[in-house]
Amino acid sequence: MKVYFLGTGTSQGIPVIGSDHPVCQSVDNKDKRLRVSVWIHWENGSVVIDCGPDFRQQMLTSNCQRIDAILYTHEHADHTAGLDDIRPFNFKQGPIPIYAHERVLGNLKKRFEYVFETENRYPGAPSVVPVKVKASEPFQLYDKTIVPINVFHADLQVFGYRIDDFAYLTDVKTIDAEEVEKLKGVKILVINALREEPHHSHFNLQEALAFIKLVNPERTYLTHISHHFGLHQDIQKKLPPNVFVAYDNLEITI
Repeated sequence: MKVYFLGTGTSQGIPVIGSDHPVCQSVDNKDKRLRVSVWIHWENGSVVIDCGPDFRQQMLTSNCQRIDAILYTHEHADHTAGLDDIRPFNFKQGPIPIYAHERVLGNLKKRFEYVFETENRYPGAPSVVPVKVKASEPFQLYDKTIVPINVFHADLQVFGYRIDDFAYLTDVKTIDAEEVEKLKGVKILVINALREEPHHSHFNLQEALAFIKLVNPERTYLTHISHHFGLHQDIQKKLPPNVFVAYDNLEITI
């Protein structure tokens, strides 16, 4: 199984529009971050977690040729705003299943009403098959079991996902003990770490490192990085040997 980091930035991306912050002015490609998303693919499946506003660019850069499903973490725009750009995949392969909390599916139906229209449907509109995800119910995608991990982004419920020995969580601020148990034994963990200073709805670095110690994976990759965190090369120097700053277009094999 391979995991391709399509984007590792926060909701504004890096560089931030109009910003003269040193990170936004950096010439290091590892400091240029699109909105957060990953592409997970294996012999029998190709899945994207979240479909944000940079989706088209991410698909072209990664050379992704097929998407069998989209898993949504939550409804915020930086995780969902690219839904219209699935159309080329629809033209090639037909409707795409989208997996999300019932609340998130309802939000998408409001924002992308034309996608879910059943009467007088525009023939070029994206085509999806909504599938409800429930916190206590793992589900099958081809030959993989997907385990939803229930976390909170301030007061907003968010899903992370575990697939085999890999787990992906973003926009986490708190997580209950029983959900942490679902992560035990993972070899590779991806977790958000927005910056060093505290934030009301995201792990900062200290919180992320404490969570990593609790889960105890072999390797961890930090994502959902803000420009306020600093330059990629400087962040990496502050981390334990088995913790890495993810960057756009990084691909790892599990």
